[in-house]
Amino acid sequence: MATPSLPPPDPQFVLRGTQSAIHALHFCRGIPAQGHPLLLSGSMGGLVHIWSLQTRRAVATLDGHRGQCVTWLQMLPHGHQLLSQGRDLRLCLWELAEGRRTVTDSVPLTNVGFCRSAVLAGALPHWMLAVPGRGTEEVEILEMPSKMSVCTLKPEAGAKPGMPMCLKLWQADSSSRPCLLAGYEDGSVALWDISERKVCSRMTCHPEPVMALDFDSQKARGVSGSAEKALAVWSLDEQQALKVCRTYELTNPGIADIAIRPDRKLLATAGWDHRVRLFHWRTMKPLAVLDFHTAAIHCVAFAGDGLLAAGSGDQRISVWSLYRHT
Repeated sequence: MATPSLPPPDPQFVLRGTQSAIHALHFCRGIPAQGHPLLLSGSMGGLVHIWSLQTRRAVATLDGHRGQCVTWLQMLPHGHQLLSQGRDLRLCLWELAEGRRTVTDSVPLTNVGFCRSAVLAGALPHWMLAVPGRGTEEVEILEMPSKMSVCTLKPEAGAKPGMPMCLKLWQADSSSRPCLLAGYEDGSVALWDISERKVCSRMTCHPEPVMALDFDSQKARGVSGSAEKALAVWSLDEQQALKVCRTYELTNPGIADIAIRPDRKLLATAGWDHRVRLFHWRTMKPLAVLDFHTAAIHCVAFAGDGLLAAGSGDQRISVWSLYRHT
């Protein structure tokens, strides 16, 4: 007789007070004079909240998107600068050092779709930004902070992938050539060589638009989700060819976000069915279903120490301590 599985745990704590649905989450190491880790959230109401994980309260609120939904947040690894993307067609660069909460620069966006931007940044002051382009099917690559256009990535002749839905910039440790993974409206994922301005490989993963993807550059392995009831796991070989390895059936349709934990051991998905699902990343063994929220989960994020946060349409952020680093 099979041993009964343990019931899923409750969140370690819950953050409230955003007064609108949560659509973006991002952990960061902290800001000088505070020292402890912070969690950033972006809401449907256009606000960015900076949460102390020590006091479990918002320590600051950023209002730079004119009441329009904040869809993406990213701290740059150098300095204390935050990027926020909103449905007001603006990407804001915030300076958070020394108590400042000011927008120091912004990038106008032309695409009204749901695609979140992506960043590739090392220790140098220059970094790369991928944003949905002016054309419906285009992705624009910018050099930052100059905002100079590096290139516009347009689908190859004959391809009609539709709008880009999600983006992931990355660069292999052994290479100086940046790459972009893009999930599209037609259910395909494409690998772009940015230096060559060309598609190296394209594969069809889903019958519905690709809503979210993440990529493990060390294992050359990625995962994507869509409106259907399945996750697709795929690989990238040495010839830069993408291949679907396997699809994993889910109980209910709809994946809004996907995150691989920084130690590459766990995978979390944000479900339209109000649930967060955890998988062992190497084997894709299901580990837990976190059933706490009362509305769709829009975003998930891992901290460096393994904490998991989930943001929902029920205006709450749940923070979980599960399968901590050993």
